[in-house]
Amino acid sequence: MQRSRALWAGIAAGVFAVIPLLTRDTFALRVVTEAMMWIGLAVAWDVLGGYTGYLNFGHGAFFGLGAYTTAVLMMRGHWPFALALVAGGVTAGAAAVVAGLPTLRLKGAYFAIATWALSRAVQQLALVLEFTGGPDGMRLPPFLNPMFFYYLMWALVTAIFVVLWILLERSAFGLKLQAIREDEEGAMALGLRPTAIKVQAFVLSTVPAGILGGVYAYWITFIDPASVLGDLVTDQSVVMAVFGGLGTLVGPAVGAVLIYAFKTFFWAYLSEYQVLYLIILGTVIALSVVFLPDGLIGLMARRRIKEPAEPEPADEDSQGLREVAP
Repeated sequence: MQRSRALWAGIAAGVFAVIPLLTRDTFALRVVTEAMMWIGLAVAWDVLGGYTGYLNFGHGAFFGLGAYTTAVLMMRGHWPFALALVAGGVTAGAAAVVAGLPTLRLKGAYFAIATWALSRAVQQLALVLEFTGGPDGMRLPPFLNPMFFYYLMWALVTAIFVVLWILLERSAFGLKLQAIREDEEGAMALGLRPTAIKVQAFVLSTVPAGILGGVYAYWITFIDPASVLGDLVTDQSVVMAVFGGLGTLVGPAVGAVLIYAFKTFFWAYLSEYQVLYLIILGTVIALSVVFLPDGLIGLMARRRIKEPAEPEPADEDSQGLREVAP
């Protein structure tokens, strides 16, 4: 199962790599670039939400922290983009440590509410600080090179997926997270330190979000608290991960592609009904929880046709015993 998912992920990465060779349409490249960004955000959210079992409703705060850190360092400190981008990831990771130490001692809805409150606090902070531009936002120097941002996003998302696959699917760290998800007290009895491991998972989830936020800021050239610190970033990441399948990495990637394709279609042809988008988004996640508890990947696994197992050939000794038995 893991090998087949890794194979499909590799094929998908190859397809994304050759898309610019098939079309030079700027709009198409922009759409696929943003789709890859959402894949990275959904997969990163799944580290804490899927593998560890802690629903993080503040994911967008770390995306916004990365975006604002990159923007401020480039515009106020005149840092080169590469260094500012690294600083955005470091800032998101440091914020996860500071926020995670107290909040990750909470469980269930309490942790979810705490992370949502954190997101609101960061957004309000960005609204009142002068160096962030307040409600007016910030502008970054334009760099009009769609191919640069396309392949930068492709390289980052591919690297994020590979690193997370190794850590979560091919190492003991992923087993520790799953042990905490299934039975935290039991994991503690086995000698694990749940709080420390959960903080590591929190950092592993937020650093990619911060880096992607920095790329998004430079790519869009304008950010404000509503665009990078609003609820939509978190909401869509959650819906994509839940719809695709929690705790699988491939599931959130599939969910991200499908949900973003629907979003693009909706905004292109039904933009006059903007208020319906969030209603539909909420309905999708509610139906997914009820009817697709394991997401699309779980549904596909359950429907996989299993070949009937062939009876094992009897060895000579057992055959002889059957012959002499009355």
